[in-house]
Amino acid sequence: MSEVPVSEPLLRVEALAAWYGETQALTRIDIEVRTGEVVCLLGRNGAGKTTTLRAVMGLLARCQGRIEVGGQPALGLPPESIARLGVAYCPEERGIFASLSVEENLLLPPVLAPGGLSLDEIYQLFPNLKARRASGGAKLSGGEQQMLAIARILRTGAKLLLLDEPTEGLAPVIVHGIGQTIQRLRERGFTILMVEQNFRFASRMGDRFYVIDEGTVVEHLDREALERDPARVEALLGV
Repeated sequence: MSEVPVSEPLLRVEALAAWYGETQALTRIDIEVRTGEVVCLLGRNGAGKTTTLRAVMGLLARCQGRIEVGGQPALGLPPESIARLGVAYCPEERGIFASLSVEENLLLPPVLAPGGLSLDEIYQLFPNLKARRASGGAKLSGGEQQMLAIARILRTGAKLLLLDEPTEGLAPVIVHGIGQTIQRLRERGFTILMVEQNFRFASRMGDRFYVIDEGTVVEHLDREALERDPARVEALLGV
């Protein structure tokens, strides 16, 4: 019986190093994300998880190594060029425009590729946002702001979503809702690279996991390996 060929990664990062000024934030990051996966970056505060997402998105001035998106070299490209390769970034700070309505926030990002979700499709995914479509960004709860931040990048046509701490500071019931949203996005064919401090949440969402410590990938596990020995990762994370 012939083996099924393994597809090329949608995202490949090799020997990535990065600096903020003279301070080296990443020493060596090696990760792969395949189409349709949810891959989680785990690690303590300051380990380099967010910096990895920012480097992939072209937001750092000084990086070395290799980044490929869909087989195309991406290291050194400006963020707008990375976006045109089908990558979208949802930062931890969310970046909601307080003076604009929910719908105005949703309409801000340009459509860069076919396949983006329409407003109606976004409202089907996020019924809370449909109910609040005329509300100003400043009037939304933390959970609604996080939903809006994720929803806003779905119109662009991006296939690879970079989510930074999507559950940070949210109540458990809202965290559950964010988890359901991520599952629905996976079902729609989106690929997700996610930074997450909530280990229990990440362990439910992820297909594979990279543990980062002091700017270096120190562990790589799939879901089965994590379920067999969660204490191994918990020890690395100091949970």
